[in-house]
Amino acid sequence: MKSEILQQIKQYETIILHRHVRPDPDAYGSQMGLAEIIRASFPEKKVYSVGNDEVSLQFLGVVDEVADETYKDALVIVCDTANQERVSDGRFNQGKALIKIDHHPNDDAYGDLLWVDTTASSCSEMIVAFWEAFSEELILNETAARLLYAGIVGDTGRFLYPSTTEETLRLSAHLVTFPFDRPALYRELYELPKNTVKLSGYILQNFVMDENGAATVYLSDTLLNEFEVNPRDASALVSCIENVEGIKAWIMFIQEGPVFRARLRSKGPVINELAKEYGGGGHPLASGATLHNEEEIKEMTAKLQLICAAK
Repeated sequence: MKSEILQQIKQYETIILHRHVRPDPDAYGSQMGLAEIIRASFPEKKVYSVGNDEVSLQFLGVVDEVADETYKDALVIVCDTANQERVSDGRFNQGKALIKIDHHPNDDAYGDLLWVDTTASSCSEMIVAFWEAFSEELILNETAARLLYAGIVGDTGRFLYPSTTEETLRLSAHLVTFPFDRPALYRELYELPKNTVKLSGYILQNFVMDENGAATVYLSDTLLNEFEVNPRDASALVSCIENVEGIKAWIMFIQEGPVFRARLRSKGPVINELAKEYGGGGHPLASGATLHNEEEIKEMTAKLQLICAAK
């Protein structure tokens, strides 16, 4: 499949890369990292990265403005996006050909070519593997290495999550041979505004956990306004209770206008099937969903408790 993708890249003069809405470092890293590899390797090609801009991640890169007509004869590559509903910029299906590169469960097998590897820690890891497979033809430069390293670090929790494998570390070793400032990158990835840090104190004092290690946190619009924290920054705190003794899995419910974003995390029990019940999805130990009322919050909480009780 990697060979077929490379042949498609060689064939097209215009290549447009997409990723998912509400992007994280892996979405930016894989999308823009691959774009940079293509740009460096084939300087005659027109290569664009598109999607909704995320202010908190602009230190990684800024998206391009692309006119509709640019898609007419373009190759479109979507990175790190499990289903079509989550692709940022709905024009992704208006190109000449479509490629999906992803590491989430392949519940929505869209695209003309699909490369899905659920054993990879991140889509950024897959892009490094792609470069390595064709390193005699493809150029990995410092800009791409920094982007891909940020993506891997983000999705592995600084190499702490179980998704980190020997292959993850081996491929990451290629990236750290470049002289980008890793301490500065870590600071940019993990520094939090003072108000967000104060909100983490509230979470640590107010999370609820049952006897089976199922925990929940509820952050209302009113509370977020009180702390002057937006839902995006609040989501960055989803792992702040992961080191609580006895915790198995947890959900952070964050109100965002009329809906509630459910951020699910686990230290063992599989929780992505629970997320799917509410139109979401993700990895077995890290998933998300959107709920529409407090009754659904109660239902999801009860189901998480049953999942943890069975483990």
